[in-house]
Parts: sequence; C-alpha cells; structure tokens
Amino acid sequence: MITRRRALFLGAAAAGLAVPGLMRAQTEVTPLLDQRPRIRCWGIDYGADTDPALARSYDMLVLEPDHMRPIAPLRGPSALLLGYLSLGEVDRSRPFFAELDASGAMLKPNPAWPSARMADLRAASWRRYVLENLVPAILATGYDGVFFDTLDSAETLERASPVENAGMIAAGISLVKAIRSLFPRMFVMMNRGYAMLPEVATSIDAALGEAMASRWNFAEKRYEMASASDWIWQATRLRTARARNPSLSLLTLDYWETGDTRTVADLYARERAAGFSPYVATLALDHLVREPEA
Repeated sequence: MITRRRALFLGAAAAGLAVPGLMRAQTEVTPLLDQRPRIRCWGIDYGADTDPALARSYDMLVLEPDHMRPIAPLRGPSALLLGYLSLGEVDRSRPFFAELDASGAMLKPNPAWPSARMADLRAASWRRYVLENLVPAILATGYDGVFFDTLDSAETLERASPVENAGMIAAGISLVKAIRSLFPRMFVMMNRGYAMLPEVATSIDAALGEAMASRWNFAEKRYEMASASDWIWQATRLRTARARNPSLSLLTLDYWETGDTRTVADLYARERAAGFSPYVATLALDHLVREPEA
C-alpha cells in the first residue's frame, strides 16, 4: 500500500519536482560536484578487501556499497568513489529481494547470471525503493555518486516481448532522470543502456562501454576479442552521447586474463588511442588490477 506521502513523492519524482524534506536530506549527504572531473585512471572492485594503497592511485573507483567498511582509506587525492547500483536486475542475495519479488517487481532470471532477476522498471515499488532507499543509502555512506548497471535488461525485455513489456525503456529513461532530478549534485555513471543513452546523456556524467574490445564468452567460458563492428557499434553510440553532452566522460571496460600483460597493455593502448578512458580486468571484478607498466 502506497501512503499519500509516498504517492506524492513518486509523482513529484516522475515529474522532476522537488519533494519537501527529501531535497534537504539529499543536500546533507550529497557531495558538491560543481565541476565534473576528467577521469583518466579508474577501476572497479566489487570485492570486500580492496587494497587501499592501490585504490588511492585511481581518479575514480566503483565499489560495492553493501560491504560494511570505511571507504575513506580508499579515496585518493581528489578522487571519486561511486557505489554500484543495479537498476535493471536484482540478485537474490540482496536483502531487499524478497520484498520486491512479493510486490511483483521482479521478472524472469538473467540467463547469464541465473541468481539475478530482471526488474520491472515500470513497477512503482521498484522505483520507490531506488529513489527512497538505495540511492540515499549509498550517498549517506560517503560515496560521491552512483554507477548504474544492467539497464540493458530493460531493452532486452521490451525487444523480446513488445506488448507485454511495452514502456520498459521509457520507464528506464524516466527513472534515470528522476534520480538526477532528486540528487542533482552527485556524480552519475551509466553502463551501456544504449536504448536510453540518447535521452539521458545530459542527465549523467560518465558513460561506460562494457566489453568494448574484449569480453567473456559465456557459452565457451573463455575470453575473446570483440569484432571490429562490435567495437564500432559501441564507440559510435558513446560518441553520439558526448555530442549531446560535451562534458560527458567516456570510459571502457574490457575483460581479459590479467597474466597476459602484453594483450592487456594493447587493450589499454587501443582504447586510449580512440579517446576513451579504459580499465581492463577479469570478469569477476573482485579485486583491482594494475595496468601493466610500459
């Protein structure tokens, strides 16, 4: 049951309006980022034992906010720390999964990650939980912003069942814009979500192309290079987004065996030559991986 106050909140969020009290709360926990920094060296670590010495060498880190630990020791000089937030899927291990599943917000599993269920971005219960609980909790922990993941799932659902899942992409666009409206000063980075990117490019600060040049082949369980056409497909969409938002940072994430330092170094060089800020790691993303020395 949605109370009158919650209904007011949802309506205002969808319209991009301020909700009395909520905006005051977000001002207290959201860092002031009037000048968006340029991201040159960044990384992802979803593990619980991030190496502080290595972490402080990055301009920006994406971390798992559910790990109960102080994050200040992981922050380098003038660095950004972003909390991971899966908007298009929810893993069964998340403590709020059962509640959202009971509300009808959880749909079918992701075949590549069976423990994760795709989220119905049109569901009021999911949107409310993101806006009222998940984003504020990340910011209150001390993060500078959020990293939106799995928004591709909304496109997958709508393309597969255009009638049953009509409006899923539009709902994703609305949700991203609502988050930006309610938390205007935090840093927002989005992974792929290319069906939504043209409409939200001015509502985010960084766009990530995942598996741009190399990727994990789930069927054959091995790393492989992406085709030239696949790389161009993503690069074109990232550059089109920056044409809409010239201040948008463009980042790439490639997957490879980190012991193969020659190939890893080549991946870094290729992405940088194209004007992107790269990071290369294993699929698990459970520890930081140093870039090979030149």
